[in-house]
Amino acid sequence: MGYERNVVASNLRKGRSNMVGIIVPRIHREFFSRVIGGAESVLNEAGFNVIICQTMESRDAEIKALKALRNYRVAAIFLSHAIESRDSSHVREIIGTDIQLVQFDRVFPDLPGAKILGANCEGAFTATKHLISQGYKRVGTIAGYMSSQAFVERLAGYRLALESAGIPFDSSIVFENSIVRETGREACLKAIEAGCDALYCAGAYSALGAVDALREKGIRIPEEFGLVGTSNESFTSLMIPSMSTLGQHPFEMGQAAANAFLEGRTNTEVIPMELHIRQSSKRIK
Repeated sequence: MGYERNVVASNLRKGRSNMVGIIVPRIHREFFSRVIGGAESVLNEAGFNVIICQTMESRDAEIKALKALRNYRVAAIFLSHAIESRDSSHVREIIGTDIQLVQFDRVFPDLPGAKILGANCEGAFTATKHLISQGYKRVGTIAGYMSSQAFVERLAGYRLALESAGIPFDSSIVFENSIVRETGREACLKAIEAGCDALYCAGAYSALGAVDALREKGIRIPEEFGLVGTSNESFTSLMIPSMSTLGQHPFEMGQAAANAFLEGRTNTEVIPMELHIRQSSKRIK
């Protein structure tokens, strides 16, 4: 009576456990919390429990999380890497080949194992083309960090959309290194100075910062300036004006990651993105 099994000791004896570790950059972002929910919905049904770690975009925190999960003898690690992690060397060194790795959203292409990606290039292409179709003439982008393949692909989609419309690519209106509200505001102020009348934002919170800047300058959305964000966080539909955004289907992404682990797959799966057109970009009725 009152006995509680020592899980760590039990895992050491068995060599692995019924636990799966999930490492995310920011657990309070709705996108990542929904990925976790999707993964749990499949893993719990299969008899696995989940340990969640967040890095707050720190490479050091990511290393600590990987080591802790390795020591716990988890059956698998689902990883979306921190912005500070510019290469995969630490992942290889820590988990080796004994723990199954499934990457999602932000992935290192050179690592083995399953990868669950959003259709980043296609989504950004669609979002940028939509802004052009609404009559905006100088469309810039708040592009995120180029240390992440996801943001690299979104920038590529933005560029392809400009080229397909016969608009020269202008690197001076590409504003990198912004995924939070504060830096999104700063980037948008620079975009206004550079003569932009629209922005495709590779993240939701950078787009929210752009709204702050436009309101500060008294610029009307969408009449004078158009915006499309990414990830369809709940607040985007509740704002006035509501924000156009790319939906990434994070719950389905989490389910796909869990199924890839359970089925022992090592392939790459691409989850489509969906453009939700709302008031912030709908200038033509």
